[in-house]
Amino acid sequence: MKQKLFSRDFTLVVIGQIISLFGNAAIRFALPLYLLNQTGSSALYGTVMACAFIPSILLSPVGGMIADRVNKRNVMVILDFFTAAVILVFTLLMDRTNIVLLIAVVLMILFGIAGAYQPSVQASIPALVRPEQYMAANSVINTVSSFASLIGPVLGGILYSMYGLKPILLVCMVCFVLSAVMEIFIRIPFQKQGQGGGILRMVKADFAESIGFVQKKKPVIGKGMFIICGLNLFLSAMIIVAVPYLITEVLSLEADAANRLYGFAEGAMAAGGLAGGICAGVFANRLSVSKSAAILGGCAACVFPMGLSLMFVPSGMANFAVITVCCFAVMVFSTVFTVQMMSFIQTEVPQNLIGKVIAVIMTIAMCSQPLGNALYGVLFEVCRGYEYAVVLFSGVVSLGIALGVGKVFGEL
Repeated sequence: MKQKLFSRDFTLVVIGQIISLFGNAAIRFALPLYLLNQTGSSALYGTVMACAFIPSILLSPVGGMIADRVNKRNVMVILDFFTAAVILVFTLLMDRTNIVLLIAVVLMILFGIAGAYQPSVQASIPALVRPEQYMAANSVINTVSSFASLIGPVLGGILYSMYGLKPILLVCMVCFVLSAVMEIFIRIPFQKQGQGGGILRMVKADFAESIGFVQKKKPVIGKGMFIICGLNLFLSAMIIVAVPYLITEVLSLEADAANRLYGFAEGAMAAGGLAGGICAGVFANRLSVSKSAAILGGCAACVFPMGLSLMFVPSGMANFAVITVCCFAVMVFSTVFTVQMMSFIQTEVPQNLIGKVIAVIMTIAMCSQPLGNALYGVLFEVCRGYEYAVVLFSGVVSLGIALGVGKVFGEL
């Protein structure tokens, strides 16, 4: 008998993800924007965002190991309740302490939670759906993630420009509590693994086992991991720093309007992720990993109109429109690539290793993100008046990486 994709438990995972990721998108939109509005410094913004990624890098492998040894539902429930508590503490302290330091610390905690949380979500898919449904299930997870990320920044931008930061904090707290309550009722098959000694010994053994699997049994996964590192360093980091900085500080737009427009730009990127997730689901049978070079080539090509527009077009609104459309297209291509890679990994890795291997891949791939955020923060600061040069540099390097991808995955 053929098992349907949207079983009770997978449906609960999806709904919980929509609520939780909406809150995540809204809070991670509002806090960096508030910091940028308060300081106006791209270098400080990039440095804080770089620091925020460090806990995510450190906790991602721990989250993967926990996902393989503890019930994944319990991990999701505990972390959602904890996130709500962190936002509550921030709300109580924001008017009483150094806001730059407080935002940096809270973002580090939130990114760290996300790093520990996502391996449990990804590792739950093989336990809830059949192997032939992995591509469709990953497409659904990416689609709802993009949908939540679409609504979060748009509503966040409107609320922020009208009422400030505190209403967003309240909405996000409610989202995480609701998500945690819903996740309590999920049933995820779980087989307890042996502890193998103390926590440090266990972490070391699991990490070594995952690295050994990627290096010796599936080296192509390792190559894909370093490709993702390059894209995070030269493309993702540029988008993360450039979009808020260009829209709110460079394009000479009125302050409240700029904040709302930034929210719409973030929403457009999320819409691109939504469209990419839908495309990955619709064309699942045609999207083999061997075609990923063409996907990444399209992603890199979308950067060039942004740079050329900044170079030749004086209108702030026209530049905003070009940036928004290009970022939408970048997210379409990058989401399709993400679904391709995640489905390939879930197919190639045994279930008893899936959480650990995904966590190790995410950890190593994310190591380049803080460096990229700091790099582009400094580059935009140094190249004031010549921001187009930084954007074009990102496009050229990303296109080179895409060409290299063809050599790695073309034979698969």
